[in-house]
Amino acid sequence: GFTDHVALENEEWNPWDAEEKNELAAAQQRYEANLKMIKYARSHLEQTSLRVQIWGKAAIGLYLWQHIFGGHLEPGDVTAQWREGSQKAGKTYFSFLTGPSVVPGYFSVEAEHVVLVLNGREPAKVAYATQWLHYAQTLMETRKIQHVAVVLLGNEQCNNAWIQPYLKRNGGFVNLLFVTYDYAFVNEEDIFQWPLGVATYRSFPVVEPSWSMLHDPRSYLCNFLGTVYKNSSRETLIEILKQDGLDKLCWIAAREQWQPQETNESFKNYQDALLQSDLTLCPVGINTECYRIYEACSYGSLPIIEDVMTPGDCGNSSMYHSAPLQLLKTMGAPFIFIKNWKELPAILEKEKKMSLQEKIQRRKKLLEWYQNFKAWMRQKFINTLENSFLPSDKG
Repeated sequence: GFTDHVALENEEWNPWDAEEKNELAAAQQRYEANLKMIKYARSHLEQTSLRVQIWGKAAIGLYLWQHIFGGHLEPGDVTAQWREGSQKAGKTYFSFLTGPSVVPGYFSVEAEHVVLVLNGREPAKVAYATQWLHYAQTLMETRKIQHVAVVLLGNEQCNNAWIQPYLKRNGGFVNLLFVTYDYAFVNEEDIFQWPLGVATYRSFPVVEPSWSMLHDPRSYLCNFLGTVYKNSSRETLIEILKQDGLDKLCWIAAREQWQPQETNESFKNYQDALLQSDLTLCPVGINTECYRIYEACSYGSLPIIEDVMTPGDCGNSSMYHSAPLQLLKTMGAPFIFIKNWKELPAILEKEKKMSLQEKIQRRKKLLEWYQNFKAWMRQKFINTLENSFLPSDKG
């Protein structure tokens, strides 16, 4: 309540124990030293200030803006027709627009550089995304804008062929593509993997770590709240939990039908489950990567991930050979990866023997990793845009 809020605004308050502050300070110093280095390198470019307008036409735009950039939106009401925010980062001034009222031709284009956030999950979304690309193309042709980057919620099977003709490398006009899932065309030159993030379309919040999140004992060993598809590994998972009575020690709420719209109650249950269990089970769905992974990180509940490739065209690119979840693995995510749910009972047995102190250390490591992951993605995104959009200093 109110006291928590006051504590958060108090500079002295720190969710970490005194003797652990040093470790945190050291990590902070390393991070700041890296930022200084990056800023120093930047200052050798022409002192151009880049103005970038981000058009958020898919829910992952909110993950980019509110979670990775730590940006705010006005008005705060998530159902508002029009929401905007801005922030300066590096040499770049970013403004972000989202909401149903942001329609091609009906808002002012106030930057020469645009990032379009689009949804390409299914044909109807692709048709809508294409309209936005055509609008951006017209602005390019009439010299209203100079550069376009796209952040794309890709298809879960990685069928993203429709976007290829728009890329500059294929004769189109899109300089950069940031795309979710293990898209085989990721090359770290103009196509980059982007994290799926949390389910912002269900209004999953930006969670601030608190003292209790870190230090309180949690009532459950693990949780899984979700849909159990027929003949899926999720059925196996539920059977294994029931066999050893492990379902009594975990918060398990399985349903047979996927529900896109949360009720307030089901959403509160889900957040409580993450907060009240030390491990979050992440069985594969249509893709191995799911919102649950990032949502568990937000609450310091360690993801146990079924590390198998799902059917489709996702997988190893010329750059990477450890799909799925290439991005998270590359960034050293401290998760538990398993190939089969039969490995779970042994993990839970080990979990029962862990002391609270060990769990606190693990939560701390997870929360710190997740903060660093978001900071890293933000910095990489900004650097990539600046390197691509700013004139390079050949002098």
